Amino acid sequence: MDLLDELRTLVPARTRAEGRRKVRVLDGVSLTAVDEPTPPVSAMSEPSFAVVAQGVKRTTLNGTPHDYRAGQYLVVTVDLPVTGQAVEASPDAPLVVFSMTLTPRAIAPLLLETAAAPRRPGFTGLATSTAPPELLDPIVRLLRLLDHPDDLRVLAPGIRREILWRLVTGEQGALVRQIGIADGNLAHVSRAIRWIRRHYDQPVHVPDLARTAGMSVSTFQRHFRAATTMTPIEFRRQIRLQEARVLLRARAATVAEVAYLVGYESPSQFNREYRRTFGASPGRDAAVPD
Repeated sequence: MDLLDELRTLVPARTRAEGRRKVRVLDGVSLTAVDEPTPPVSAMSEPSFAVVAQGVKRTTLNGTPHDYRAGQYLVVTVDLPVTGQAVEASPDAPLVVFSMTLTPRAIAPLLLETAAAPRRPGFTGLATSTAPPELLDPIVRLLRLLDHPDDLRVLAPGIRREILWRLVTGEQGALVRQIGIADGNLAHVSRAIRWIRRHYDQPVHVPDLARTAGMSVSTFQRHFRAATTMTPIEFRRQIRLQEARVLLRARAATVAEVAYLVGYESPSQFNREYRRTFGASPGRDAAVPD
């Protein structure tokens, strides 16, 4: 059986067995099978990669859509505010996705085994590529073990390392390696991103963020935009608006209260930026039924 064909069988079988669209089968490993197109859903995407075995998935960052389809994978190297949706999916041909988180702790040891790679002048937070058989093969072998707990316990760590090795040495290896470099530009920018995520309701001062990242202001701004496609202020705005949408749909507070909770002092500015980002007023989203 072709590797993609086997993924198309193994993933839906597991999600059907658990009665959910998305299931976590191992720490940091998730499987998704969706049988109809979905609307965009806002989320914070952590460093990870996702392989599509069937259908088309769209991840949108700062208004730019990135579609990836059967046989392609997406790499995310930093925490990013994105929207995700199933673009092509049906009961006969569901969207089928394997995803796995990427951590510095797992990637760093592999860097000792790679030949020195030339440094690239810049980096990006998100990229897509074609998944070669060398990457698909260990993914399929890992999923075959799910029904064999003893084999899974003993063999899974080695197979996961093999998957990471294929990423580190593959087409997007330069990006993936950045995740494991403790003193690399990506690691420095990630520190500032984490600060913004924790303090999104507070004012952002770029010089302070640059100090957090250990960079000059101009260098920090250049690398931050390269990684996120946004300025720090724009990044904070996306975080605020995503959090506001969650609160509104949970009916946690009124529109004015939500605006204040996420850091806006002007309700009119909140309404304007919310509508521009999501194409709907905060009031309409607050009225969406459960």
